[in-house]
Amino acid sequence: MGGSGGSYFSSDFENVKKLLGKAEGELVDAEFDAQVNSYLGELLTNFNDRDVDSIRRHLDAIRSTIEAAHDTEIDLLFGGSISKRTYVDGISDVDALVFVDGTELADETPSVIKERLAELLRKRFTGTHITVGNLAITLEFADAEVQILPALRKGTRSLISDSNGSTWAEVDPKGFAAKLSSVNAERGNKVVPVIKLAKALMAQFPKQHRLTGYHAEALAVDVFKGYTDRLTPRDMLIHFFAAGAERVMRPIVDSTGQSVHVDGYLGPADSLERQVVADAFRRTSRRLKIASMSKKIDAWQEVFGDDQ
Repeated sequence: MGGSGGSYFSSDFENVKKLLGKAEGELVDAEFDAQVNSYLGELLTNFNDRDVDSIRRHLDAIRSTIEAAHDTEIDLLFGGSISKRTYVDGISDVDALVFVDGTELADETPSVIKERLAELLRKRFTGTHITVGNLAITLEFADAEVQILPALRKGTRSLISDSNGSTWAEVDPKGFAAKLSSVNAERGNKVVPVIKLAKALMAQFPKQHRLTGYHAEALAVDVFKGYTDRLTPRDMLIHFFAAGAERVMRPIVDSTGQSVHVDGYLGPADSLERQVVADAFRRTSRRLKIASMSKKIDAWQEVFGDDQ
């Protein structure tokens, strides 16, 4: 009897120790979780505080230059990260559709329009590096990189250059912005902040490994539309890179009509370019998971290149 009782109390004590250990571990997890999410919140505050007025001034100067040359008003539509509130200074692409309806350019091909506009802008912004790509004209100002896409109107939609730069393709930028807003609202308005954090991490990638801003946003819409886990910056950021590493291997079909422009620059499914980006995503996902397992906030700061 005595031996049995000793065994009983010993077992009971061990159970209590396990429960206390579990409770202590959960407390440490909760405190660390709060630390990480607080740190990510501070990063987002810094991103949000950065002034986007200079971007608007650049775009206004671009518009006035084109208007003066063609003696007509030019409509400009924010089609990039500023309109969707995913802009991060020095990180995001900033693009705007520049409608050339009503000018002699409207009868030209996208390629001709881009070359003529680039020539005009080089004369105006002499100290700025300006390049012409398949879709857009890129102006590398000292404080930001701005892309403008020549466009035409077609009813409620817009026409921009196709991926080859040779003809027009129909797109719906407002439709995509609405789609992103919908997914963001369904996930507690946490998707847009996570996109900003993801863009900050992707800015550390070699240039050939980075996604365009629009592609990052479309990828976020795709990986979060069925997301059911915790709505915290930490968990959602890890999910973005873990799920994104698999999703980026296949072209994204955009129901708004812009599918040809989402990630066509990475080639077909399972292409070498997609494998390179997927590897970068997996490495980032592993770094975030290791930082989480470390239970040290400075591990997260290191991932973001923060020397605090």
